[in-house]
Amino acid sequence: MCKIILHAAKYPHCTVNGVLLIEKSKYKDCPTVLSIVDCVPLFHVGNGLTAMVEVALTQIDYYCRDKGLILAGYYQANTNLKDSAPDYFAKRMADKIQENFSSAVLVMIDNSKLSLDCYEDALNVYSHSDGKWKLNDDLNISEKEPNTLAALSSLLHNKSYRTLVDFDNHLDNVALSWQNVSLNEEIARLL
Repeated sequence: MCKIILHAAKYPHCTVNGVLLIEKSKYKDCPTVLSIVDCVPLFHVGNGLTAMVEVALTQIDYYCRDKGLILAGYYQANTNLKDSAPDYFAKRMADKIQENFSSAVLVMIDNSKLSLDCYEDALNVYSHSDGKWKLNDDLNISEKEPNTLAALSSLLHNKSYRTLVDFDNHLDNVALSWQNVSLNEEIARLL
C-alpha cells in the first residue's frame, strides 16, 4: 500500500498506475488469500500507450519469473480528486491481468481520502465477478502490519515519494531502477 500512495503523492496532478505482485509460493499454499508483497509503479504520463505498456509488462514478467512472483493486480489513481472510479484503461489492464491470474484485483485510489497523516485506508479494491469489475469491501490488500498507516504517514512527511521511480522515469533514464530497492528497504524498516 505504501508505494501505491507514494506514487500518487509524487504526481498528484497526474493519473498514475502500476501493477501488484504476490509471491507464487505463498499463493500456492493458500490460494484464498491475496497478500500483495510489492507493486511496480508504471506511468504518470502516457497512460494507455500500448508500446510503453508492452515494454514495461515484458520486463516485469521476466522480473517476476526470476523472483518467484505473480502479477496479481493493477492499481490506478485518477487525476480528478473526486474521481475514484475505474476508467476504460484501468478495466482493460485489469482484464489482461485477470486472463492470466483469475484472482486478480483492480485497486483504485480514493484521492479524497489522501492526507499527510493517513487517517484511513485510501484504497478501493475491485474483484472480477459476472464479467464486471465490482467494488468488494470484503477484500483488503493492505499490509497486515498494524502500523501501515503510521509508516505511510512517516514516509509522506519525510517526502520519500521523491525517491520513487516509476517506469516513465526509467524510460527517461535507464540508470534509474523501477524496482525501487532503496525505497522498499525504507518501507520495510518502518513496517
